[in-house]
Amino acid sequence: MQDLLVALGLVLVIEGLVWAVAPDTGRRLLELASQTPKSSLQMAGWAAVVVGVGIVWLLRG
Repeated sequence: MQDLLVALGLVLVIEGLVWAVAPDTGRRLLELASQTPKSSLQMAGWAAVVVGVGIVWLLRG
């Protein structure tokens, strides 16, 4: 459970850094994402899930 909370904290830090350091870039990324087809977003999301699981598996195996 502690690892899950640490992972959540890291996600919040990374997400917060985008908005704190480069809010205009964040807005442009949101605009780009809103114009991207749903299937492309889903494919990118699943790819991120697979890569993330692979990293966790390699490190915690």
